Amino acid sequence: MESINVPSRDQVSEGNQAIFDNLQANLGFVPNLYATYAYSDTALADYLTLQNRKTSLKAKEREVINLAVSQVNECAYCLAAHTALGKMNGFTDEQILEIRSGEASFDAKLDALAKFTRDITINRSKPSAEALSNLFAAGYTKENLIDINVVIGDKIISNFVHGSTQIPVDFPAAPALEPALV
Repeated sequence: MESINVPSRDQVSEGNQAIFDNLQANLGFVPNLYATYAYSDTALADYLTLQNRKTSLKAKEREVINLAVSQVNECAYCLAAHTALGKMNGFTDEQILEIRSGEASFDAKLDALAKFTRDITINRSKPSAEALSNLFAAGYTKENLIDINVVIGDKIISNFVHGSTQIPVDFPAAPALEPALV
């Protein structure tokens, strides 16, 4: 596989340089994955717009989706980043591992979301009738279903960008799941 390096600020377009400056100011660094989007003149801005869009989902719900999708797709970068973000959103290490396995026994609504997300991702966009029924029974709406799918799509994009570039992970590595949890 050809080695793809993370572009530096001086290697990207002027528009992307401005985004790098904003990321540096707001996060204290430019995550390698975001920097890699900047190989395209438009992808970084487009992706950040998608990621920061208004949604009917809470931050914790989005992290459940991000973790479940990234586990199915075995994305080391996104698992590391969303383990850190999951902790920032109040999940414990044990809860994060459980979410990655496609469950959340500590919260019935999040459990339905984790199971649905794992199911639809594994089944390549076609959830089981049971997973969909359980999602609605847990209190999610049709609006939520669409927003869940948008977050799944957002995460698949990042999983694929990392999978195809294998750029270095610049977050603490996510712990491995025990085989029984996968």
